[in-house]
Amino acid sequence: MDIDTQTWDNLRVLLAVHRHGSFLAAGRALGASTSTVARRIEALESALGSTLVHRSSAGTSIEPDALRLVALAEELEHGLQAVRRDTGGHDSKLAGTVRLSVGDGFVRAVTQGLAEFRRKHPETCIELMAESRLADLARREADIGLRTTRTESQVLVERRLGALHLGLYAAQSYVERRLRGARLRPGDFERHDFVGHSGPSPRQKQTEEWLVARGAKHFPFRSNSMLAIVEATERGQGITMLAEVVGRELDRVVRIEVDDPLPSVDVWLVYHRELRQVPRIRAVVAALEALFHERVGAG
Repeated sequence: MDIDTQTWDNLRVLLAVHRHGSFLAAGRALGASTSTVARRIEALESALGSTLVHRSSAGTSIEPDALRLVALAEELEHGLQAVRRDTGGHDSKLAGTVRLSVGDGFVRAVTQGLAEFRRKHPETCIELMAESRLADLARREADIGLRTTRTESQVLVERRLGALHLGLYAAQSYVERRLRGARLRPGDFERHDFVGHSGPSPRQKQTEEWLVARGAKHFPFRSNSMLAIVEATERGQGITMLAEVVGRELDRVVRIEVDDPLPSVDVWLVYHRELRQVPRIRAVVAALEALFHERVGAG
């Protein structure tokens, strides 16, 4: 089966239909009419000799056999975005865009640190993606990632920044109501409420296992969003485990003392090997390392 240039371009339309769930919504995202989207999908189906999109009154869905084409379209999209970030004929070596992927617990500190970086280097543009799903750095979905898990990819550079030390925190109102003295002793855990981290990451699993091992049973509020966890904690929903660097900046929470040592989490800075000699990538990596060591310490 021969696939021409127009067919490759039509993959972008298929990707939009997959993401937005209808020809109408895909057209809006692409700046095209619904009829144009329909014609492009029909042309792609004709070129490939198979049905790719199931149409119904409820919208559209991608046929299972077409999902590998969607994956191919995403890979092409990421590649083109990476090329645009890497090129552009800029005069300054630091000019261009750097896309970062971080968990939302890092967002505030990274934003503050890179605002200072951009005051010194305004020619560098930052795209910060706060994600619960880890961006695929090997496929250049992002340029740099901050991770609390290690990578197994051979094409990525991985540098340990240090360790995040964790602590237990609760709202002042919760302490006054239920925990005079702000101290949890052995046997106390089972009668208190905890704000939990929902999600598959090893860090989230580690913190919950530590609490459960000491008797914690009641988790009336959980979230995969650090913003929601902090808000729930500040509003007295329970005790939660936060990085010390986060907890000490919160005005409405109190550090809870415990007898046992609390866990810590290693933080890794990760980027593609091809980017090692790109000046703006090296500059942002250095800024993130300095920021971590300033606010957290080497660990």
